Amino acid sequence: MSHKLTDGGQVMHVGTLARVEGEGAMHIEYRDGKVTNVQLRIYEPPRFYEAFLRGRSYTEPPDITARICGICPVAYQTSSCWAMEDACGVTVPDAIRLMRRLLYCGEWIESHALHMFLLHAPDFLGYESAIAMAADYPAVVESALRMKKAGNDLMDIVGGRSVHPINVKLGGFYRMPSVAELRAFRPKLEQALEEALAAVKLVSTFDFPDMEQPYEYLSLRSEWGYPIETGDVVTTAGKSFRVQDFTKHIQEQHVAHSNALHATLDGGGPYVVGPLARYTLNFDRLSPLAQDAAREAGLGETCRNPFKSIIVRGVELVEAYHESLRIIDGWVDGVPPSVPVPARAGEGFGASEAPRGVLFHRYIIDEAGIIKDAQIVPPTSQNQPSVEADLRTMVEMWHELDDHALSHRCEQAIRNYDPCISCATHFLDLTVDRK
Repeated sequence: MSHKLTDGGQVMHVGTLARVEGEGAMHIEYRDGKVTNVQLRIYEPPRFYEAFLRGRSYTEPPDITARICGICPVAYQTSSCWAMEDACGVTVPDAIRLMRRLLYCGEWIESHALHMFLLHAPDFLGYESAIAMAADYPAVVESALRMKKAGNDLMDIVGGRSVHPINVKLGGFYRMPSVAELRAFRPKLEQALEEALAAVKLVSTFDFPDMEQPYEYLSLRSEWGYPIETGDVVTTAGKSFRVQDFTKHIQEQHVAHSNALHATLDGGGPYVVGPLARYTLNFDRLSPLAQDAAREAGLGETCRNPFKSIIVRGVELVEAYHESLRIIDGWVDGVPPSVPVPARAGEGFGASEAPRGVLFHRYIIDEAGIIKDAQIVPPTSQNQPSVEADLRTMVEMWHELDDHALSHRCEQAIRNYDPCISCATHFLDLTVDRK
């Protein structure tokens, strides 16, 4: 709905963002083409995960925190394992890290395929939903479902279940998949990789608004490979720090209009995590296949147009399939599934690259392994100020559009980030009372 302000301005307000993972609203005030207030309101009641982790055993966070999200549970499991292993002074062998990376590839695949074609593509093609889009593009939707299923099946093979995997534990896994299991699945990954390459070409033909982000980008960067399961923190402003120092650089604070904390970097303005940040800071770490796909899609080595995030997700989809095949081809039987992680008093930090961006965990445990404090910083809270800044920019750029067109731009602005509280915004009930 919308209404006029007493000073002659206007309010654009959406009380409930439909088809979202969580509950949120959008509120924008503007006059004479200038935005005076913009808020992405997250009013879902707090879930208290950090609070009820206190007093639990140090071995429990991989299973408990996985329940925070049904789309990216591996991100929570991986970050919690790194943080708790850090607190206990344990470093897992490279083979276990590789298997974590393979499991994580499965999550990237299912999440990116879901977002690109079932949630995001309908915006560009002018459909109300993926179901409506499927009537005209059945082959595209069928391909998307096959690509997504390949990711879910990979999570099932490695994690024991495609949602909230049950094979993950502190120190590694309960069991390792066999070479035979992995090699038998290889043909599906090969087919999906070819479909992902075609998908990048397809989405590169979409019509993208002309918009560039000035914000600082932040991602992990590993010693080798594209950042997925581990790495140190780097930014486009030249900052670099260990994950163990993230609380010295990233501050969270409450804002009156949201139950999600806002995050800032070194006291500055908005910063962005997620595909655009990873791509821009790690293009050189992509495989040659993914780099070629990006160039053929018209991307340079950096990307600052948030609407083109759908292309970058496609490039990351290619990378995840390619990396999965590489790991499978080098895997051998007989790798111990885990290493002991004895409890000790300490503080530990961990981070990994969830599909939507960096996910930080911090834990303090006592000598008996009881959790005394827990902190989880998800991508959505880090990106929320940037989402609001994008909305402000777009309303000022396109305030002369009619209500439907302006609503569509705002929906896309939120969807560009694929936030966990706002997976889809097709059914905004939006009107603007214009002067």
